[in-house]
Amino acid sequence: MKKWAFVSDFDGTISKKDFYHMVIEQYFPEGKVLMEKWKAGEMKDIDFLATVFQSINQEEAQIIEDILSIPIDEYAPPFFRQVQENGGDVFILSAGTDYYIHHVLKKYGIEDIKVFSNEGKFKEKNVHMNIDPAHKHYSERYGIDKSKVILELKEQYEHIYFAGDSEPDSHPAVYADLTFAKNGLQDLLNERNISFIPVESFQEVETYFIEKGLIGK
Repeated sequence: MKKWAFVSDFDGTISKKDFYHMVIEQYFPEGKVLMEKWKAGEMKDIDFLATVFQSINQEEAQIIEDILSIPIDEYAPPFFRQVQENGGDVFILSAGTDYYIHHVLKKYGIEDIKVFSNEGKFKEKNVHMNIDPAHKHYSERYGIDKSKVILELKEQYEHIYFAGDSEPDSHPAVYADLTFAKNGLQDLLNERNISFIPVESFQEVETYFIEKGLIGK
């Protein structure tokens, strides 16, 4: 069994803006009404995202350009490299789609990181998600069940550290050995009496790991 791994959500945790927010702002204003229905629990996450991602109607070059314009936490890439250099593995766990995540990782030279997410493909000027109900990580609501991924990784690593920012991340946080919570995830975990460390950026996560001796300065 390996020593430890760091698992991070992508949208709102590594990136500073969710991909779906960018799509709604630039190409799909009608999505604001759908978002209200989704937030009210009238739509499943996966149905909301699938609708938004299939409402872009742009050539792939434009979509990639938009993806690469999404700002990220500038402390994330060097922190991930530090984890790897100090014997830890890094994973990205997202209920969005791997389509845009891989483009961002390539832009910032983030390598040797496995991405657990819903498979996405460019087709007919949009991004389509390929959801397989037979997949071992399948979730009817999210497409991917983040808790199942964390539990699987816990069979391979002695310690699992997790970072997230929103409702889908509240479920795997139950099983991670330690969770770093941003934004709305903090209130959700407080409500459920799940312990966590509040952070605003990966710089604070890095500081914690240095203090604990998991990575060097």
